[in-house]
Amino acid sequence: MLIFSAQSLVFIAVPKTGTTAIEMALRPKADILFLKRRKHITAQRFHNRFAPFLSKEFGLELERFAVIREPLEQIRSWYRYRAREARQGSEFSTEGVSFDEFVRQVISDDPPPHAAIGSQMGMLANGRDALMVHHLFAHETPPRLLGFLESRFGEPITLKPKNVSPLVEAELEPATLVRLKQARAAEFDLYARVRDADGYLKHQLS
Repeated sequence: MLIFSAQSLVFIAVPKTGTTAIEMALRPKADILFLKRRKHITAQRFHNRFAPFLSKEFGLELERFAVIREPLEQIRSWYRYRAREARQGSEFSTEGVSFDEFVRQVISDDPPPHAAIGSQMGMLANGRDALMVHHLFAHETPPRLLGFLESRFGEPITLKPKNVSPLVEAELEPATLVRLKQARAAEFDLYARVRDADGYLKHQLS
């Protein structure tokens, strides 16, 4: 999470949506940074704990922005990330686990450590699936995010790929895709809303 007081913005970093590239581009401009284990603070937690404090103590009313990725591709990115050679032999490695099996584990009631990846909705919404960010961008349409950032910061912003996972075989059975879409219907619906808004969904929090 990055906080920018002059721009009245806070970046909610959803895992596997290009967050490291955004962080590297914007880190020098941030007033407050939460990195490493505290990097991925949810929008709900920010709303409940950080926003009231920042408003009361510093008079900051921050708009939240984030990126969402096509749900299957976000999970595929997790799978590739955890297949990295550096993680082989650990409980988080997907070595020896097919992508189809990984997806079924992700949506199970009790996923093993390597499949306990959370969800994009868990990062972006409250417990009633209500969106908790003001500006949501599709990972697949970076010009919309760049245009927004450049207008708010008043200067060109360049995003350089970071933490790109190696390509590995990641096929999915049609029946498993059906189960995934049923289990994460709200996430697929939210992504469709952003996509239908040409990659940039503006949202008014109630």
